[in-house]
Amino acid sequence: MGSVASYFGQLCGGEEKKEEERHLRANDRPFNLSYNYANNAIKTSKYNIFSFLPCNLFEQFRRLANAYFLFLMLLQLIPQVSSLSWFTTAVPLILVLSMTAVKDASDDIVSRNCNLKNKYLNNSVLGQKTVTMSRLKEHCFLLILYHLRVVACTADANLSLSGEVRCEPPNNRLDKFKGTLTLDGQTYSLDNDKVLLRGCTLRNTEWCFGVVVFGGPDTKLMQNSGKTTFKRTSIDHLMNVLVLCIFGFLASMCTVLAIGNGIWEVREGSVFTVFLPRDEGVNAALSSFLSFWSYVIILNTVVPISLYVSVEIIRLGNSFYIDWDRKMYYPKNDTPAQARTTTLNEELGQIKYIFSDKTGTLTQNIMTFNRCSINGKAYGEQVDFSWNRLADPKFMFHDYSLVETVREGNLEAQAFFRLLALCHTVMPEEKKEGELYYQAQSPDEGALVTAARNFGFVFRSRTPETITAVEMDRSVTYELLAVLDFNNVRKRMSVIVRSPEGKVTLFCKGADTIIFERLHPSCNKLKEITIGHLNEYAGDGLRTLALAYKDLDERYLEDWKQRHHEASTAMEGREERLDELYEEIEKDLLLLGATAVEDKLQDGVPQTIEQLAKADIKIWVLTGDKQETAENIGYSCNMLREEMRDIFVVAANTAEGVKEEGMVALGGLLTSVRSCTPFLLYCSQAFALEKNLQMELLRTACMCQTVICCRVTPLQKAQVVQLVKKYKQAVTLAIGDGANDVSMIKAAHIGVGISGQEGMQAVLSSDYSFAQFRYLQRLLLVHGRWSYLRMCKFLRYFFYKNFTFTFVHFWYAFFCGFSAQTVNCSQNTVYDEWFITLYNLVYTALPVLGLSLFDQDVNDRWSFQYPQLYTPGQLNLYFSKKAFVRCMLHSCYSSLILFFIPWAAIYDTVRDDGKDIADYQSFALLAQTCLLVVMNVQLCLDTDYWTAVNQFFVWGSLAAYFAVTFTMYSNGMFLIFTSSFPFIGTARNSLNQPNVWLTIFLTSLLCILPVVAFRFILIQLRPTINDKVRHKVRKEALPAPTPRRPPARRISTRRSGYAFSHSQGYGDLVTSRKFLQRLPLWSRQAPFTQTDSPLAQNQPQHYRTIAEEPEESQSP
Repeated sequence: MGSVASYFGQLCGGEEKKEEERHLRANDRPFNLSYNYANNAIKTSKYNIFSFLPCNLFEQFRRLANAYFLFLMLLQLIPQVSSLSWFTTAVPLILVLSMTAVKDASDDIVSRNCNLKNKYLNNSVLGQKTVTMSRLKEHCFLLILYHLRVVACTADANLSLSGEVRCEPPNNRLDKFKGTLTLDGQTYSLDNDKVLLRGCTLRNTEWCFGVVVFGGPDTKLMQNSGKTTFKRTSIDHLMNVLVLCIFGFLASMCTVLAIGNGIWEVREGSVFTVFLPRDEGVNAALSSFLSFWSYVIILNTVVPISLYVSVEIIRLGNSFYIDWDRKMYYPKNDTPAQARTTTLNEELGQIKYIFSDKTGTLTQNIMTFNRCSINGKAYGEQVDFSWNRLADPKFMFHDYSLVETVREGNLEAQAFFRLLALCHTVMPEEKKEGELYYQAQSPDEGALVTAARNFGFVFRSRTPETITAVEMDRSVTYELLAVLDFNNVRKRMSVIVRSPEGKVTLFCKGADTIIFERLHPSCNKLKEITIGHLNEYAGDGLRTLALAYKDLDERYLEDWKQRHHEASTAMEGREERLDELYEEIEKDLLLLGATAVEDKLQDGVPQTIEQLAKADIKIWVLTGDKQETAENIGYSCNMLREEMRDIFVVAANTAEGVKEEGMVALGGLLTSVRSCTPFLLYCSQAFALEKNLQMELLRTACMCQTVICCRVTPLQKAQVVQLVKKYKQAVTLAIGDGANDVSMIKAAHIGVGISGQEGMQAVLSSDYSFAQFRYLQRLLLVHGRWSYLRMCKFLRYFFYKNFTFTFVHFWYAFFCGFSAQTVNCSQNTVYDEWFITLYNLVYTALPVLGLSLFDQDVNDRWSFQYPQLYTPGQLNLYFSKKAFVRCMLHSCYSSLILFFIPWAAIYDTVRDDGKDIADYQSFALLAQTCLLVVMNVQLCLDTDYWTAVNQFFVWGSLAAYFAVTFTMYSNGMFLIFTSSFPFIGTARNSLNQPNVWLTIFLTSLLCILPVVAFRFILIQLRPTINDKVRHKVRKEALPAPTPRRPPARRISTRRSGYAFSHSQGYGDLVTSRKFLQRLPLWSRQAPFTQTDSPLAQNQPQHYRTIAEEPEESQSP
C-alpha cells in the first residue's frame, strides 16, 4: 500500500518526502505500515486490461508511418478531397494495428506470468522475522535478508523477541551497508556481511531468523536495474531516414501534380465545364490545392504501411531458426541456442568488433591440476590412482614417478601436498563414507585441493579451530591458528597451523612473482630452477602458483597474534595495520615448488577465432586476469601467433606513463610492416579510459589485429565497448558468461550470454544465448549472414514493388487532367480500388515473405568454407542509401514500361469481333495484371534458393489474383454491390483476347531483360565474393567438415600468473562458527522426475550431434 499511497500523493500534487533513514520492528506490522514503505510488488508488465487498448494505440501511432496513414484515412472522409474509398486505407491500417497489438499483448502476458510466478510474499513482508530456506530459494523478491547470527538463543525464545532495525535508506550500493540492530537491550552493528542479496545461497541450514528491510522497487536489484536500453539495428535507423526521405519525395510528387492540375484547369478545364461543372466557389487555385491532398491519398503506397509488420514477421521467423538449430544444441547440459530478442537478427550479419570475456567464455572454467615442480624437479605424466581408495575417479595426472616419490616418504613432496591440503578456504561435504565433494571459492582452488586428495593428502573436514586431513591413510588434525586471507593486492594467502606434535608452521601460496620476493636467500638456486619450470609451463598456457612455508617460534607467534587481534578490532586503519602484520610474518619463506593448473579451452575455440578473423571480425579480449595469463590464453586460442613480431604492451601505473607508452606503440604501428599483424596488450585501463587518453587507446587499438585488455573491471569493460561504438560507428558484439560481463553485454549492439559455470546472469541480460563459444561462428557466419541477406533482399524488393506501383499512378495523372479530386469518377486512379487495397496485403505479401524466410545464397557448409562471404554485411553493400536510390531508378524505368506499353498497345485497339476494347476499365485490368506478373518474375530472379513453400507462394499469389479478379468483376457481385464493383465483365472480355496476353508478355520481357543483361555483365566484369563462391558451388562437391587440429605447443619465455578470484577470500568465514551448525540432511527433489529419460540415465539422446553430418554433394 505504501507505493500506491506514494503514487497518488504525487498525482494529487503532494511532494514526496525523501527518506533519510529506514526504521523497522520485527513482528510489529502496524508500526511498519505507518511509514508507507514500498511493498514487495514489482510491476514488470506494461499494460492491464483497461489500459491496453489506449496505451498500445498511443505507442503504435508514435510510429510515423502509422500516424501518417491515420491522417490519410481522415482525409478520405472529406468528400472534396477523397479520391479513393475509405476502406483502401482503413483495411490495411486496421490489419497492421491488430497484428502488432496481438504481438504486444502476447509479450506482455508472458512478462506478467513470469512476474506472477515469482511473486509469492504478500504486502506485509517488511518486518517479517522468520523465513524458511525453501521460500528463500524460490521467491526472488526477498532481496535483503538479515541473518541474526549474533543471537544465540533457541527458536522459541527468538519468536517472542522484537528486534528493531535502523539502517540507511534504499540505494544502489552493493558493496556497503550501514545499520544497527537493537535486540534485548543490546545494539549490534550491521554491515554488508550480514546482508543476503538475491541469488545468494545460505548453506548448511534449512531456516534462519531475519528481517526483510527492502522490498519491491526499494531492493538493491531494482535500484541497480535502471532502464534497459532499447536496441535497434542499423537497418532500423536507415529505414527511419529513408521514410523521412520518402515523405519528402511524396510531397514533391504531389506538388508537381497539383501545379499540373492548376495549369490544366486554366488552359483546358473551362472546356469541360459543360458536362463536368465545377462546384460553386471552386477556381483553379482551390482545385490545385484540393488535388494536392487527393494525390497524397492516391500515392500513399509509396510509404509502405505493411513494411514494419513484414519486418517483424521476418525477424520472428529467423529467430525461430536459431532456436531450432540442432547444430547449436549442447547435449551435455541439454542447452539449446536461444534468440532472446527478435529485433536484432540482421545485425548479426554486420558485426565488426567482438568483445569477449576469457574465463568461462573462451575457457571451460574447469581447472585441472596438470603439472608441478617440487624441490627443483618437474613432474607431469599419466598416472594410475587405483591404489588410493579415496581418489577422485575423474582426476588425471601425467607422471607416475610423482606418486612413487610421495609414497616413498619424500619429505619435500609430502610437504608440498600437505600445503595444498591445508592452505585454502574450501568447504567439504561428505554425504556418504568416502564420497567427498568440495565447495571451492574458485575452480583453481578446488583443483589444487583435489590434487592433494589424489596424492594421499585428503582434506576431510574443518572447524573454526581445526583442519582434519587424511595423510597417506592416517588421520591428522591440525590446530588452525590464523588465516591470512587473499585479496587482489596481496595476491597470496597463508594459514598458520599447529601439528599434533606441536610444530607451528606457516603455509603460503600465491602468484610466483609475489612469493619469490619473500623467499629466504638460501632458496636462490632452487628459485632459478623453478623459474625455468614456470617458463616451460607458460609455453603451454598453464596458470601457475608458487608454494612456500616457514616454521614459526611459539613466543613470536603469541606476540604476533596479540597484535593481530588488536589490529583486527580497530575501527580506524584496520586494513593498513593488518597488511603490515601480514608483511612481517610472510617473509624469509622456504620454497617448496610450483603448481601448473590448466583452464582448458572450450572445444573449437581456436577454429572459431580463426574463422571469425578470416571474416574480418576483430576480437578484443577483456579479462580481469593478469597480463601473463591472458597473453598465454591468447596464444592457445590462435588470437596470438608467433609470427606476430610487433607486440606492444601498455602497462604503466600513471596517466603520464600510459600516454608515453601509448605514443610509442602508435609510432611503432605506423612504422611497422603492413604484412605483419600487430598485437596490443593494454594493462592500464583505469588510466587509458580517461577522457584525455581514451582516443589514444582507440586509435592505437584499432590499428591492431588483436587486442587484449587485462585487469579490467566490469565497468571498464562496458566503457571500452561504448568507446568503440561511439567513435568507430561499427556494429559490436559482447559475449560473456558471468555477472561481471552483464554491463559489457548491455553496452554492445548485441549481447551474447554463455550458460556456463557462473550462473545465468549473463544469459538473462543477453540478446542471444548458447552453451559453447564455438557456436558463435554459426550464429554469425550462417544465421547472421542469412538474416542480413534476407532482410536486404526484402527491403530492396519491397521498395521496388511499391515505388513501381506508385509511379504508374504518377504517369497516369498526365493523361487524366490531374483530376484526382473527383470522387464520383472512377478514372482518377489507374487501378481498380480493390486491387489497390489487396496489392500489398494479399497479392504480393506471401511471395516476398517466402523469399525473406527461406532464401540463402549458399548453404551453411560453404558459409564456413568461405568466411569472406561475411564482409559485405560489414560494409553495408546489400542495402544502403545508394541501394535505395538504385531501387527508385529501377522502379521508375519499370513504371514507364508498365504504363506506356499497355497504353500504346490498347490505344485504338479492337477485339476479334470488331468491338472497341480501348476503355478505361480494360486498360486498368491490363496495367495491374502486367504489374503483378512483372513483380513475381522479378522476385523469381532475386530468389537463389527455391523451396516448395516459395513455389506455392508465387504461383498461389497469381492464382489468387485471377480468382479474386474474375469474382469481383462478375455479374453477381455487380448486382449485389453495384457501387463497389463497377468493373462488370471486364475480366472475361479482356483476358480472352490474344493481344492482351501478348502485351503482358512484351511488357514483362522489356522490364526483366535489362535486369538480366545488367547482372550478367556485372558478374563478368566485377564479380563479388558471392558470385565467385556460387560459381564454385556449381562446379565443386560439398566441402567436408573442417577437422579439429590440436593446438601446437608454443615455446615461450613469458610466465603465466595464477589468477585468483577478484573477490575477498573466505578466511573470515572459515575461522568463524557460522558454518558449524550441522542439521540432518534434507531430501532434495530429483532433477529428473522421469527416471527413464535419456538425461536421467545419462544416455545419448536422439538428437543430431553437434558434429557435421555427411551430406550429399549437391548445391542448393
